[in-house]
Amino acid sequence: MFINFWYPMALAKDITADKPTRAQVFGLPFVVFRDQSGQARVLADTCVHRGGSLSKGLIRNGNAVCPYHGWEFGGDGRCSKVPSLGEVTKIPARAKVDAYPVQEKYGIVFAFLGDLPEAERPPLYDIPEFGTEGWKCQTYVLDLNAYYQRSVENGMDPIHNEFVHPLQGAPKMALDLQRNPLPMEEIPYGSKFFLAFAGKNEQTTLAGDRTGARTGAAGSWYQGPNQLVTWIELTATNAFHQYLFEQPIDESHTRIYFLNMRNWLLEDKHDQRVEQLTLNIVHEDIAILENLNPVRTPETNNKEILVPGDAAVLRYRQHLKEWQARGWRIDMHALREKQGDVAFAIPSPARRESGNWVLDPVPLMPAE
Repeated sequence: MFINFWYPMALAKDITADKPTRAQVFGLPFVVFRDQSGQARVLADTCVHRGGSLSKGLIRNGNAVCPYHGWEFGGDGRCSKVPSLGEVTKIPARAKVDAYPVQEKYGIVFAFLGDLPEAERPPLYDIPEFGTEGWKCQTYVLDLNAYYQRSVENGMDPIHNEFVHPLQGAPKMALDLQRNPLPMEEIPYGSKFFLAFAGKNEQTTLAGDRTGARTGAAGSWYQGPNQLVTWIELTATNAFHQYLFEQPIDESHTRIYFLNMRNWLLEDKHDQRVEQLTLNIVHEDIAILENLNPVRTPETNNKEILVPGDAAVLRYRQHLKEWQARGWRIDMHALREKQGDVAFAIPSPARRESGNWVLDPVPLMPAE
């Protein structure tokens, strides 16, 4: 698991100024709420007084209020009120929790979980067609009993379709593509492929609704460790663009915010049929992912027998190693050993500007 990337925390519609919401990423708790201006805020969910959970408290005047002793924390993470000290006693400078940069896009609240200054942060994926005429979006929230990296790798695996997806028509790659390394294109913080599928069962649910000759082209790419894109071009004018923003709850559970966009069948009457087909296909994947052994991606590639068709998966793993070399990978073994005895937080950008923090930063693998 990696710091210094954007992670989805909650649906925007679920975050209000009336009550806090708890989110979990990397096995760590966060509190999400709106301040008085309506801006979404994300803080580490641990009061630095006696360890109370801010998400179990309330929101007062745009501040998160700890339910244990009433300490109040603003959207910047600083404590603004300690009831037991009264109005005249100065609040200790250490009374602060980590506050994270937030973007609210695509109906989702995202937080940058890391300490990089703004100019150095990897971007949140841009969806230029979102909200534009001629495109419709349906958003699904999916909970998996699976590791998020396994989910991203599944999206980058074009040779599983003919075996896993009968509801999609079991699309098949040409054998020469399977036997040779998959052609890849590098993008910022990721890599992509786009190719044609040679054969497919045409008796699928939406086959009769297509306009134009079948092209059967599709591609997938990732940006960062947890943002996955798949484009499916059925014809020159009929396409699905799918965007998956993955929230690694812990090492064996993942929540996926799935934006399923299409430029055809735009009338509302088609929504339920498209949703049912899409989710049926998704659950074909989930049935595989929830039964993989081991649960997490092997540390070394010699624990699996990889073939040329796995080139995209291999490139993803190489990127993970590159981000680990930057010192961005959380040492989950060290974290597990101390959790329960130590309150950890993802280091926020404010830690580069001031010291004297109560919450320990998560242990990281050493940079190379």
